[in-house]
Amino acid sequence: MDFNFTEEQSMLRDTVASFLQDKYDFETRRKIVASEAGWRPDYWKAFAEELGILGAPFSEELGGLGGGAVENMIVMEEFGKALVVEPYLGTVVIGGGFLKHSGYAGAADLIGKIIGGEAILAFAYAEPQARYTWQDLKTTAKKDGSGWTLNGHKAVVVGAPWATHLVVTARTGGGQRDTQGVSVFLVDKNAKGVVTRDYPTVDGLRASEVFFENVSLPADALIGQEGAGLPLVQKVIDEATAAIGAEAVGVLRKLHEGTLDYAKQRKQFGAAIASFQVLQHRMVDMFINVEQSVSMTYMANIKLDESDDERAKAVSAAKVQIGRACKFVGQNAIQIHGGMGMTDELAIGHYFKRATMIEGLFGSVDHHLRRYEALSIDKAA
Repeated sequence: MDFNFTEEQSMLRDTVASFLQDKYDFETRRKIVASEAGWRPDYWKAFAEELGILGAPFSEELGGLGGGAVENMIVMEEFGKALVVEPYLGTVVIGGGFLKHSGYAGAADLIGKIIGGEAILAFAYAEPQARYTWQDLKTTAKKDGSGWTLNGHKAVVVGAPWATHLVVTARTGGGQRDTQGVSVFLVDKNAKGVVTRDYPTVDGLRASEVFFENVSLPADALIGQEGAGLPLVQKVIDEATAAIGAEAVGVLRKLHEGTLDYAKQRKQFGAAIASFQVLQHRMVDMFINVEQSVSMTYMANIKLDESDDERAKAVSAAKVQIGRACKFVGQNAIQIHGGMGMTDELAIGHYFKRATMIEGLFGSVDHHLRRYEALSIDKAA
């Protein structure tokens, strides 16, 4: 299979890499994370207007660059290398994914605002009791005239402090864990009854606990079919999982490169520790994990348009590799650096924190192993 990028894709990668190299060095990123806002709205505007990357996966008819999953992958890998905190995943990959795949009537208008940097979306799907069972929902949306009344609590909604809109999963029918009765709604974050508690996450992002208290929604807030939203949620989460795999690849590359550079400089017993055979073996194993993650992530992104089962298997296989690599490469990077690896002043600790968060995002290694096994058994049967 050809894993080479087209000329346009290579230009996209080079454009993003050049901007981040000039504007998003480690010290700048530390200041962004430590600021009250926690992000740079002017950089988000630059992503929209100077680089045009917020339109990377959208069709030219919608004002985008005519790309898709591979373009998201390219952007996310470069963002991983720079530990970018701005909400590309929630807005472009997830929010854009729901709008593209659902047949939502207002999709064209809202996608135009996403591309222009005016609309920022956050995905409110996780609930304290649910873990990785996307249909386990206590949040409810009940019919109220022609519209809906939304009640519930969503946990760790990444990017919500900056969002203009929330994409919310809610139960409109059935029991708490039924696969039927799941619906998806677009909610104005400033709507009456939306209450948020904002906080920083360990990897430098910002998230919110979001509470919906009798929030009135119009009829056109529904995204997709009423009660039949779970397949749409699964598809978009698979796309998001493939995208964070690409981000992880960028993080893993920096963890390995940073460790290799440090080992060449750090001396013990009069010699650079990179000359010690046991550490050479360890860093080779780190490199192998990185390269395996690259291949699996590329394959997952290429297969996103295949059948539901093939897409899900490819994504789960990649997430298993990514999760294992994040743990192995991250922990070994810290061990080789010693205690200083966890200091705030050293970049390696920040990459390790992001790798640790990615490891469990949208499903742990165990979750995706079970999912892959179930899909393989079902197909064999």
